[in-house]
Amino acid sequence: MNYQYNEQFAAATRQFADTAARINQLTLDNAQKILGLQLATLEENAGAAFSFFGEAAEVRDFDGFKTLLPKGVQIARENVERTISTGQEVFGATVKTNEAIAQLAKAQLETATAKAQAAAESATEQATKPAKRR
Repeated sequence: MNYQYNEQFAAATRQFADTAARINQLTLDNAQKILGLQLATLEENAGAAFSFFGEAAEVRDFDGFKTLLPKGVQIARENVERTISTGQEVFGATVKTNEAIAQLAKAQLETATAKAQAAAESATEQATKPAKRR
């Protein structure tokens, strides 16, 4: 009897560990994707800003500054748009990852519930058999 409980506990522990490993892998994949997206955006924004600063350093008069100003506003707008777009992608990726994790947890719960229900039915059957003999 004790062996049966130990085996059930070991099987449940293995199943939990497998599910936790899958959840960790999903989380790490999501973190890697997010970091890649954010670094790419940072690189593009920094490249555009440093290019603009390089051009600004070459301006020698007020007329040159007047022509450079609209370009600076355009670069700032594009940087903000890229950042917002990346934020939306990050949010979408995180939502998808959380949905996948929820599905894994739901499957784990359904499996555990089915096993517990089967064990309860088995115990009920065993308990009612001796009662019928009397």
